[in-house]
Amino acid sequence: MIAIASARQANTLHELLDAIRVSPAESLYYHFWADLLQARFEEREYNNDFASWVAHQLHEHRLAEQLAVIDPTAFPGLEGLREVLLETIEGALDESERLAWLRSERPFDFVRSQIVIFDTGWRVGDPAELAALLPSLPVESIFYHFIDARRREPRGIDDFSHWLTGFGPVLTPLVEDLAGIDYYFGSLIELRRRLVEAFAHHPMAVTGS
Repeated sequence: MIAIASARQANTLHELLDAIRVSPAESLYYHFWADLLQARFEEREYNNDFASWVAHQLHEHRLAEQLAVIDPTAFPGLEGLREVLLETIEGALDESERLAWLRSERPFDFVRSQIVIFDTGWRVGDPAELAALLPSLPVESIFYHFIDARRREPRGIDDFSHWLTGFGPVLTPLVEDLAGIDYYFGSLIELRRRLVEAFAHHPMAVTGS
């Protein structure tokens, strides 16, 4: 995922609201998901850029916590996510006139995302080969095939599950387990580990027998 800067900035919560209303959906996607792809040694303090900015630049931690618990996976599309963001910030402003006067020294810079795809050259022919590859699969591939795929696949499922359904109902329990994995609140390394564990719990997928 690459970042494409825009000229849109916000220094206050009202400016943030106005920008969220008109920003392209790709911008919301970037500010909720791009941080997952950043290399880090500690857990993320906040799960999206809006919460982080409100906490660190406006020093409004109550609102930051409200924004941080917004789960983008709970919405079928980004417009629903946009509405919840707006409602959360508007609700905070309605509760406290003080928030309207807060101004940051460092503006929130709106950025939009663009996915750049590279062919790794790796191919798998059956679930067992996928299970063997998963532990060493780069987290960027995990993101593309397990997270970003849900935007591209009409049924809103990941690439792995879509492919596994082609092997018949015997793998339905594995597909159901993959659907139950929380892929937002955590790291991509943790997500990869959970995928590996899901395959390990289904011998039919690993051994084919």
